Amino acid sequence: MSETRLELRDVTRTFEQAGEKLDVLRGINFAIHPGELVALVGPSGSGKSTLLHVAGLLEAPTTGTVLVNGEVAGDLDDASRTALRRRTIGFVYQAHHLLPEFSALENVVVPQMLNGISKRDAAARAQELLERVGLGHRTTHRPARLSGGEQQRVAIVRALANQPALLLADEPTGNLDPHTAEDAFAMLAELVRSTGVGALIATHNFDLAGRMDRVLRLQDGRVESA
Repeated sequence: MSETRLELRDVTRTFEQAGEKLDVLRGINFAIHPGELVALVGPSGSGKSTLLHVAGLLEAPTTGTVLVNGEVAGDLDDASRTALRRRTIGFVYQAHHLLPEFSALENVVVPQMLNGISKRDAAARAQELLERVGLGHRTTHRPARLSGGEQQRVAIVRALANQPALLLADEPTGNLDPHTAEDAFAMLAELVRSTGVGALIATHNFDLAGRMDRVLRLQDGRVESA
């Protein structure tokens, strides 16, 4: 088992804008370990989403190295990078992005089947995880019949269904009221620590950030411990 779930070494990301270079990430270095919950904070426009995209293998860095679960991703072709992302990374966004025509259970089953898990085994794991987060009685309900907090719980369970090494979350409680956000975060933290996944969570909620294991602040293209 790798000692790190995510490691960025001297990562930069530069964009061309109106003929000029825009340096969004400037030499990023950090690592996330199994069972570790790390907050990513910074002002709007500081590059948090870009950093998550690079860490999640959705964008390639301009320079530098990205390792996921000990595997170097930068040298992989598109197909291999996609396979590594599907196998090792789970994503949670501010909007739940659940499939509206599917039940809660089916929303957790589908990504597992896309990863080669049989429908029977996928359904059993989905049922287990949904029960674990208090939604065992809501498995047949479609997203429209779930509350906002319940929808986000399903989204978090879906992200963890394939037993990823790394969880990346972008404002996962941003659409929830404070009480519901608290419940969702507590559930997320418990799942991260009990499964050994490493988690990088971008948030504007400094109260939640302060309750994570570490806080990384992104500003002027660089990361420092807050």
